[in-house]
Amino acid sequence: MQLELKSWGNSTGIRLPKELLRRAGVSSHDTLEAEVMDGRIILTPVFRHRSLQERAAAYGGDLRLSGELPREDPVGSEVW
Repeated sequence: MQLELKSWGNSTGIRLPKELLRRAGVSSHDTLEAEVMDGRIILTPVFRHRSLQERAAAYGGDLRLSGELPREDPVGSEVW
């Protein structure tokens, strides 16, 4: 896939197609590390810990963090 560099103020920018980002596992507003190796520009996603809410949303979950959790009677040798 060929992409064109464009002037953007005092810098140069490049637009990455949505499908390319999807295949790379990144999305808009993610942070990438850029480095040059053997004359190639390599972009690598920066690892970021996701919040509990972000993790639950990825699985369509609802956290319901307020209130008490349901409790059953002791099952083994635990002391209540």
